[in-house]
Order: sequence, then C-alpha cells, then structure tokens
Amino acid sequence: MGDFGFYFKEGIFHITDWKGYDHILFVMALCLPYLIKDRRQILILITAFTIGHSITLALSVFNSIIVSSKWVEFLIPVTICITALENLAQKNADKKHSAIRYISALVFGLIHGLGFSNYLKSMLGKDESIITQLLAFNIGLEAGQLFIVMLVVLLSFISVQILNTRRREWTVFMSGGIFGLAFVMALQRLPF
Repeated sequence: MGDFGFYFKEGIFHITDWKGYDHILFVMALCLPYLIKDRRQILILITAFTIGHSITLALSVFNSIIVSSKWVEFLIPVTICITALENLAQKNADKKHSAIRYISALVFGLIHGLGFSNYLKSMLGKDESIITQLLAFNIGLEAGQLFIVMLVVLLSFISVQILNTRRREWTVFMSGGIFGLAFVMALQRLPF
C-alpha cells in the first residue's frame, strides 16, 4: 500500500500544483459555464476528459506512444485557449454544442494525458511492475481534478447566485482571463 499511497498523493499534487497551473486552468475553463444544477453535463465532460487522459497516460507510460514533450507542453495551453474561446463563443447550450464540447474534452484529455505521463515516467524510473503506480497516480489525478471542479462550481455559485452576477458575464470574464494566461503560456512554449 506504500507505493499506492505515494503515487496517489503524487497524482493529486501534480494536477493541483500551482507551479504547473496549466491543468488547473483547463479544468476551470471546461467547467466555467456550468452551475451546480448542470452537474450531469459536468460529469459527462469530466468523464470524457478522464477517458482521454487515461488512455494516453497508460499508452505513454508503457512506451506505446511517444510524442515530443516540447509539442505536448505547447499543445496543453492551446487546448486551454480553445476551451476558453468555446466559452466565449457559446451563448446558449444546445445539444449540438454539448456533443462538440464532450468530444473536444475527450480529445484534449488525450493531450493532457501525455503531459501527465512525462511527470509519472520521471518518477517511475526503471520499475518493472508499474500497473499499481499507474492506477494510483490516475486515481490521484481524478481526486485532484474533482477538487478543482468543486471549487469552480462553488465560485460560480457564489458569483451567480449570491453576488447576482449574470452567468454569461461571469463566464466571459473568467474565460477571457484564462485565455490570456494560456495564450502567453503557449507563446512561451513554442516548440520551434
């Protein structure tokens, strides 16, 4: 259980670490347009993102897929920019837009999983049996991700329900800030 606990904590730490705030920004941008009453949509989005990053995390750790870390580190803020722009462009949630959003969460999860795997592979070293560590790390990522989702939904609730900010204004304001941070991050990480 010692290895499991260690990698579980590392998974939580990796996604919630403010030094690597790119994953936090992505989860924030993904959940910003939603309130507590939209928990079904949030659950579907987060599940799509989880499926995506779980696939590439496992494939990358087992060296079944290898992508340059420079490109991965560049593409992560690009996914944040696109998600923030989706928020800015969306006026009303309809079924067509929701389906596109779920698909983009899945695809962007694939990219983020490659970023998670670089961190995990650096910790694993030459271990022969890594299934337990991979599972623990992934569960830790999910626990940290759920914590971020709860904070975003709570902040949205406070802003919209208590402070009477219009939902659209809240989403545009926060998404604009997230876009700005991610855009600068993408420029700093240009792989060429």
